[in-house]
Amino acid sequence: MIKRAILASAMLGAATVAHAAGTVSGFSMTPQFDTLGKVAPGCKLYVYQAGTVATPQNAYQDSGLSTALPNPLSCDASGRLPQFFLADGLIKLRLTTSAGTPIGSWDNLLVVGPSGGGGGGGVIDPTTIYQTGDVKISYGSDALDGWVRMNGRTIGSATSGATERANSDTQALFLHLWTNDSALTVSGGRGASAAADWAANKTIALPDLRGRVIAGIDGMGSTASGRLSLSSFGTYPTYLGANGGSDYRTIARDQLPNVSPTFSGSSGLVNVTSSGGSYVQGGVVNTSLNGAGTLVGISTYYNSGYVGSSGYFTPSGTVESLNGGVSQRNLYTVQPTVLMTIYLKL
Repeated sequence: MIKRAILASAMLGAATVAHAAGTVSGFSMTPQFDTLGKVAPGCKLYVYQAGTVATPQNAYQDSGLSTALPNPLSCDASGRLPQFFLADGLIKLRLTTSAGTPIGSWDNLLVVGPSGGGGGGGVIDPTTIYQTGDVKISYGSDALDGWVRMNGRTIGSATSGATERANSDTQALFLHLWTNDSALTVSGGRGASAAADWAANKTIALPDLRGRVIAGIDGMGSTASGRLSLSSFGTYPTYLGANGGSDYRTIARDQLPNVSPTFSGSSGLVNVTSSGGSYVQGGVVNTSLNGAGTLVGISTYYNSGYVGSSGYFTPSGTVESLNGGVSQRNLYTVQPTVLMTIYLKL
């Protein structure tokens, strides 16, 4: 009865004490009781988005909503929950004993903040703060509270053996990734649901952005633009998390530009039959090459008269190389780049 009265007061926004942004009356810093009215040491409080079955929402240890707490929150030996803060608005809470026995579940509870508690300051708009799955870039490389690095390693529960972060505060991101990207690997294979895999202490791989740049999905709720094609990107660019592109590509023969190679070499001597039947020697004046590289159409001067010949002549020399003597050349395509660390919100 006492608990119900406290919750009703919170729903009406009638708390008599001005709270910092995002507190829920009757829970933060307050002992919790089981269904028999006894203190529930080690009880657990799950925080969900209002109106959902079990979609996690972060609670924070500070009123600035910058440092996320584990979900669920755990009571101490006296059944008291730690201080926590939430984004302004409505919330769903579920309380269980330390063994997981349900105590109660309450939906659409009013989060009492500056807009409803009578205190100073402005309203915290939940759309202006980071949400689970949001990305940020930082000029550093250390692990950050409330974030994980997008390095292809794994996240999971405290007993999962995850390599990037093994902690209960990864639950919301675990469920988010499991639901939105079916290509991400789950240890032991995907089970019936994201919640089932989390409860089984499985791990899920983080998106791997090591050495990669970010581009918009070719579609993003609209018609695919075709700016990233399968042939150029190397994979389907309409899938979330698709990895494509390369820092170089091999140039095929049909991709070479049109060029006019030059020939250098000696003209040599050639015997030419004149109209009078005598043989003369003369230098080659005009030449042409056939498709096989054989010199044809020899023209010479004899004394002051012009003599033509239909004979064949193979000169000595070299043709200018089209690729500088390299048997295969790669085209490097990396744009000027600065490297930073990319983080994903828990």
